[in-house]
Amino acid sequence: MPQRIAPDPTARGPLAGVRVVDLSRLVAGNMLSLQLADFGADVIKVESLEGDTLRQWCEPDPQGGAPFDAWWRTYARNKRSLALDLRDAQAMALLRRLLASAQVLVESFRPGTLEAMGLAPALLQAAHPGLVVVRISGWGQSGPYRELPGFGSLVEGFSGYAHKHLENGTPRLPNLALADMVAGLTGAFATLAALREVEVHGGRGQVIDLSLLDPMLAILGPDVSCYAHAGQAPDPTRKIASPRGVYRCRDGGWVALSGSTDAMARRVMEAIGAAALADDPRFATNAARLRHDAELDAMVARFIAAHDLPDCLALFRAQGVTVGPVLDAPGLLADAHVAARGCYVAVGEQATVMHAVTPRLSGTPGGIRREAPALGEHTRALALELGLDEGELQALLARKAARCS
Repeated sequence: MPQRIAPDPTARGPLAGVRVVDLSRLVAGNMLSLQLADFGADVIKVESLEGDTLRQWCEPDPQGGAPFDAWWRTYARNKRSLALDLRDAQAMALLRRLLASAQVLVESFRPGTLEAMGLAPALLQAAHPGLVVVRISGWGQSGPYRELPGFGSLVEGFSGYAHKHLENGTPRLPNLALADMVAGLTGAFATLAALREVEVHGGRGQVIDLSLLDPMLAILGPDVSCYAHAGQAPDPTRKIASPRGVYRCRDGGWVALSGSTDAMARRVMEAIGAAALADDPRFATNAARLRHDAELDAMVARFIAAHDLPDCLALFRAQGVTVGPVLDAPGLLADAHVAARGCYVAVGEQATVMHAVTPRLSGTPGGIRREAPALGEHTRALALELGLDEGELQALLARKAARCS
């Protein structure tokens, strides 16, 4: 079991003093604001009275218990929840007060929606010149597809990712919210870059046009460059190095192995008892090995198939080969390295297991200050902090324009 920790509300990260108003829903915006919240930013989730849709992404309980809201517990930690009906004029006025105190606004509405709400970035930045506005959408704020729905699955197909992962000729989507996660990480970096321009160089706030598509195109390698250069699309099933792959062991375990350099490939061949192959012109360079990959791959697979996973790892590691086990969730929680580094922690009274704050800073590390909030958990405190009196707050609640947990 990972180390159990209690949230520490006194922890101060390097982004302390930065207030982020997060109007986004689902994964990309929550991943972005999680990075900022983990390192000390005051992230305020402004939710509808029904809550962020991510709250509904629950995993079934194998024992028949209540569904487990793992997505929300993990990606909403360190945030505060303000539940408002933004169709109400007084609720919108409260949001405007909140924005006046913020350095960052994150939204993921369809392009044009923010303008229709009277919150066009130009208007906001006229009143608050340093405000950084992050606009998340599937396809971006410009271009002929800007108004089309843009969930990550569509982008994973459109971007070429699914085509690079053919299975029996069929493109495959990833079994995770890949495009959203990559966009969230990219957006967090862009936000910090824009904040630095304001805080260090005295510049103005900027609008960050963060599509799910652009970051996916950035991580998928040079296929388009190769096509533009040679007029022929690379084979999506091609390897980039040989030997390289995932191989099944005798006991049913799996290993991932990579011989991405000539020196490493030589070690692989020595480890499988085929040292002479390293001087064979067919296998002496990566380009040559790729041309004869089927033969080399079959030899590696046969060797691994004759050994149990622990012995296989020991044999290859003794030769300095880059090899490792293919793990699932139970394997990760049982792994000594994962445990030693504290990659997962069990948070709060319910000991919810989630990934630890990453990356690791030596002097001003991030931390977990609070668990994921209940819907509207901080509505009262924030409303009073922003200048509403108790009567005004009660009027909002009575009109169902706001919600407290």
